[in-house]
Amino acid sequence: MRAIALVLLCACSSVDIDPMEAQPKYKAYAESSFYEDGRAMRTPPEGSVPRERVLGNAALEEGVDDNGAPLRNFPMGLNQALLEEGRHRFEITCAACHGLLGDGNSLVARNMSIKPPPSLYPFVRSLPPGRIFQIISNGWGLMPAYAEHIPAHERWAVIAYLRALDRSQNATLADVPAARRRDLEQKP
Repeated sequence: MRAIALVLLCACSSVDIDPMEAQPKYKAYAESSFYEDGRAMRTPPEGSVPRERVLGNAALEEGVDDNGAPLRNFPMGLNQALLEEGRHRFEITCAACHGLLGDGNSLVARNMSIKPPPSLYPFVRSLPPGRIFQIISNGWGLMPAYAEHIPAHERWAVIAYLRALDRSQNATLADVPAARRRDLEQKP
């Protein structure tokens, strides 16, 4: 049985699994004898769609409004599930540098020469959600871009969680609904 498996495994290595890899093609900026001007790279055909273009909702995919400005309002419905998703992703990806409370207090941050800004700094809190989305997507300062690693929906979930975390860390008794405030005031 092992001999058969070994023969099959060896046979697979000689099979061209991806014919697109072996096809004749030109690299960008390479010379080509096919065209009169000698260039291989061509202007895309009329009506073609570049793969970088956002085909969906620009607000959700890029964090911008119709004029290209960062969104000032959150573009999706907020609920407990979204906040939990944001907390989960924040703790996995962001907390190593920004701290579990978003306060910039983490082992990684303590060892950095340039500290990541705490999410709860007044400056960061003043940023519109669309700008924070762009920062997560494209990076800022020493922070790398996370667009390839975190889907757009999860980036929005992280922002929702950051806003909830900010409110929890900066809330006053006056921010609590009246019915719940009475319960809190009665507790020792």
